[in-house]
Amino acid sequence: MPDETEVFDQARLRHHGDVEVRPGMVDFAVNVQGGAPPEWLRGRLAGRLGELGRYPGEADVRAARAGVAARHGRAEDEVLLLGGVAEGFAMLPRLGSALAAVIHPSFTEPELALREGGVPVTRVILESPYTLDGAGVPEDADLVVIGNPTNPTSVLHAAASIRALRRPGRVLVVDEAFADAVPGEPESLAGESLPDVLVFRSLTKTWALAGLRCGYVLGAPELLARLNHGRAHWPLGTLQLEAIAAVSEPAAVAEARRKAESIAADRAAMIPRLRELGIEVHEPAAGPFLLIRVPDAELLRKQLADKGIAVRRGDTFPGLDTGFLRVAVRPAAEVGRLVAAIREVGL
Repeated sequence: MPDETEVFDQARLRHHGDVEVRPGMVDFAVNVQGGAPPEWLRGRLAGRLGELGRYPGEADVRAARAGVAARHGRAEDEVLLLGGVAEGFAMLPRLGSALAAVIHPSFTEPELALREGGVPVTRVILESPYTLDGAGVPEDADLVVIGNPTNPTSVLHAAASIRALRRPGRVLVVDEAFADAVPGEPESLAGESLPDVLVFRSLTKTWALAGLRCGYVLGAPELLARLNHGRAHWPLGTLQLEAIAAVSEPAAVAEARRKAESIAADRAAMIPRLRELGIEVHEPAAGPFLLIRVPDAELLRKQLADKGIAVRRGDTFPGLDTGFLRVAVRPAAEVGRLVAAIREVGL
């Protein structure tokens, strides 16, 4: 039996922003954009409802994989489709790592999956301003996990700094769940065919598909085969496959770029409004969320919840303390409600 400390730590690693949100709240806790998929995408999905009496077909799998491959300029055998990136992280223990290093603060599911899979994990904690320093990664780590841009710090690491983490016999895992929310995706490794790098991509954030669970991982066929080994038959349903194919088409990729530009503009407008309240906002920030620090984050979070506004606690991310919160980037009207509520309760 694990001791109480380990149980508590696992609970913290499993904590995500969705548990902060009740129906009807103004949601700054979850990083999904728009609240619902665009109408054209809903139409594509609705058009397949009549086929749910049949098992997903191989043609659907091939179409989705081909769409992702074309979107990133990769070969089709370098694409493994996922029922959400979290499913992919749950596969990481299949790589048989002897020592994994997870760079924090960052999304906690990879560490949790590795620990639950019996893989020894060492944490590499970056101090503010959370700039990547490969010197902290043990040389004998044969698996390294990093987010880019990183949740929750919103830091975008240089692709060259991430490549510098590569070593003979090591697999580098890059969580790019929010990369499509960065205009131009300048530091992405998704388009590079590197034999020792796995790039995870989520489709649930930009396209508001959190309830459908869609994503994929890009990498060498041999690594993908190890991840896929032992997986259940029909791992993705017809609607998931349709969604992946749809949002990989050129018109959808162009729409995602426009969304990224809109997010960047909203973020640039949001930061000074928060700072005017005396809130410390971490910059540089490149993602669709901001890491903030206030004198009593837990009290503010509860006071905002009482006013119908959800924000994400930050202390469950390794390397952050109880003074931190994460807030999603939102349009001006929603930010106005957040600002007004913070003025009412004070800091």
